[in-house]
Amino acid sequence: MANVSIKFNNKDYLLSCDDGQEESLKELTIFLDKKYNELKDQLGSIGENKLLLITTIKIIDDYFNLKQKVEIQKNRLDEISKKFLEMKSLAVQYKEKKDSEINNLNVEIDRFKVMIEESNSLYESVLDKTTKSLQDIISNTELKSEIG
Repeated sequence: MANVSIKFNNKDYLLSCDDGQEESLKELTIFLDKKYNELKDQLGSIGENKLLLITTIKIIDDYFNLKQKVEIQKNRLDEISKKFLEMKSLAVQYKEKKDSEINNLNVEIDRFKVMIEESNSLYESVLDKTTKSLQDIISNTELKSEIG
């Protein structure tokens, strides 16, 4: 344990604290002394005990107000976190739906490509047959004109 010499209300005190906490204890004492003196200036000489009680109540009131604000902020953060998770879930669902739609479109494109290839093959076959038929007709016409 460490001993710390502090000043409060123009009086010197020797307090003990855990090793390493000396500076923190001094800062807290300075804060308390400042609050005490502010209230003393506002309220005048109402007695040290009463002034200490009012100072303590004032500090506790500040503490509870801050604690309440922290709780409100924590609740807001929890709500934002829930909304974020909902949005994340919706985004994942949307992505999965779009991925599925893209997959379906790719399947349709592949079917369309096969259909185009089959149509091209059929078209080329018909074109070849038509060309062959026209050549036959031309050959037959030439033969008839040579014979005739």
